Formats: sequence, C-alpha cells, structure tokens
Amino acid sequence: MTTRLNPYLNFRDSTRDAMTFYQSVFGGELTISSFKEAGMPVEAAEQDLIMHSQLETPILLLMCSDVPSHMEWTPNTNGSISLSGGSEDEAELRGFWDGLADGATITAPLEKAPWGDTFGMLVDKFGVRWLVNIAGSPA
Repeated sequence: MTTRLNPYLNFRDSTRDAMTFYQSVFGGELTISSFKEAGMPVEAAEQDLIMHSQLETPILLLMCSDVPSHMEWTPNTNGSISLSGGSEDEAELRGFWDGLADGATITAPLEKAPWGDTFGMLVDKFGVRWLVNIAGSPA
C-alpha cells in the first residue's frame, strides 16, 4: 500500500448527503458505514448517522464522518481543499468547479488570475472551502 495524504471532513449530521453530492461531482466509488453497522455506541436517534465514509477516485480519496451529539464539533473555517492541474486538465477542473458550485457561495469566480492561471474559490453547500487552479499554458 502506498502512503497517501487525504482530507477527512467531519459534519454534524449531513455526511451521507455531502458524500453523495461529492460522488455526483467527482465520480468514484463511495462506501458508507453507519454507527449501527459498525456497532458503535451512540444514542438511538443517531444510529443511522455515518461513522465512516470514503470516496475513492483516480484523483482523490475523501473521507467523512458525522460527529455524534455527545462530542464537541466546530465547523471547519480554517482550511480548504485545493484542486489543481494544467491547461490539459481544464475541462475536467471546470466540470468539478461547476458541480461544486451548485448551491455554493462563490468567493472568487473561476477566471484568469494576475499570476496567469485560472483560479476560483467557493464554499460549497456543506460549508467546505474549495480552491480550483488551472495552470496557464507554459510560455
């Protein structure tokens, strides 16, 4: 197995919806395990929340879980997930941008940046911050 660094996001009770959305944007194989399926002790009302999920694509391994109500949780406000590639990846990256933009707050439109790349930022409908950078053609 190869060592990989991958994002692991936490939500209060929207992991299933978030991961289904991300699968619609990125494709890939989604696996989901509830607290009940994993045999984890949580309140009865939280048995169907997600203990662990992962979306595996050729470019991304994204993991997420719901945080049970008895545990402290603060929405993420200090980080972003960055998607980047070259001009040969532009169609794919624009497709990801368009998918993530559904219901999102666009904080910087995907457009030509002063440094020559095409760049945009958004906060998706689940509160996750995304950066998309398409490197300009080499001079």
